[in-house]
Amino acid sequence: MSKASIKLANGTSVQIEGTPEEVAKLLALYGGGKSVAPDQTSHGRTRTVPKGKSPQATAGARATPDLSQIINLIKTCDEAEAIESKILDKVSQVNRILLPLYIAHEYLDNTPSLTSGEVSQITTDLGIPVSQPNASTTLSGTASRYVIGDKVRKKGQAVRYKLSRRGLQYLKGVLDSKPDGN
Repeated sequence: MSKASIKLANGTSVQIEGTPEEVAKLLALYGGGKSVAPDQTSHGRTRTVPKGKSPQATAGARATPDLSQIINLIKTCDEAEAIESKILDKVSQVNRILLPLYIAHEYLDNTPSLTSGEVSQITTDLGIPVSQPNASTTLSGTASRYVIGDKVRKKGQAVRYKLSRRGLQYLKGVLDSKPDGN
């Protein structure tokens, strides 16, 4: 008789006992979740995810977006002159922070969502530095009406932001020289 232990997607632990063929069949049926024979565990622990992180967070970890591609697009896109004169040469911190999100939306099919740290790095590389705490405060405060976060802001956890429809309209208005952005 073979024994195995699997953990289902909903967190339920299941002990399986049977012939090797039956165990293999059940493991294949239930998605081949991590199976651990009792004699293979060390001190009875079967934890595979680091403490404090959910299995979904570990499995769905996102790769960092290509920041150099966003910087190059800002410098070389069709709107580069308007961006330089209406955003980079002005003192509006909100516009500077929304710029990388605008480029990601318009030229990268809105696929990369950016954290405040990544926005800060992009603005620094463009020569208009905005510190990470300032970017974070602005994104959660003044610019919050123009962005969408992927989760509620908590201390120590990065929120990934995308430009909302209202933010897209606002920045297009800025680039079209409308003083109020509408």
